[in-house]
Amino acid sequence: MTADRSAGGAPRKRPAFEPPLDPAADPPRRRPIAIVAGAVLVLLRAAAGALWAVSVAFSLPPWLRQIAGAASGDASEPADFTVSDVGIGTTVFLVILGIVCAVQVVLGIRILFGGNLSRVVVMLISVGSISASFVGWWEFGQEITVRTTLLTLSLDILVLLALSSRDAAAFSRAKRSRLG
Repeated sequence: MTADRSAGGAPRKRPAFEPPLDPAADPPRRRPIAIVAGAVLVLLRAAAGALWAVSVAFSLPPWLRQIAGAASGDASEPADFTVSDVGIGTTVFLVILGIVCAVQVVLGIRILFGGNLSRVVVMLISVGSISASFVGWWEFGQEITVRTTLLTLSLDILVLLALSSRDAAAFSRAKRSRLG
């Protein structure tokens, strides 16, 4: 008989609750795919945020406008802006979003090397972003399209799925000196 089978030959049932993970007992030896995927998604989220910021501050290039319009079903084109039309509000907007994107890049790199605090902060940011998109849709009637928040929203959901896995948590909580 194997250890996973009861005396009657049926597999043992797991309890309804699960004990907390003890990373000191059995730390993972290699970086789990969930950590790699989560870090890559955070970096993609930073790139998508930068692209969104630039597309809001300046209009999209014509070829990208056609793709976004076809995907969202809206063929109207926004008015074009040039760099000389940038005001102080747009500059502040771009600086703030640039800082946010830079912080996301740093957090993504720290997640790749096993930073648990970074993983938790990124998951909280993703929850906030998803919640803000929901409130905008529910309360203000904002549409979720390719031009607005569809890309960033989907990346936030994927980041949450990747970084909330058991393997990702165990790897991030494990002591670095025990990993091979």
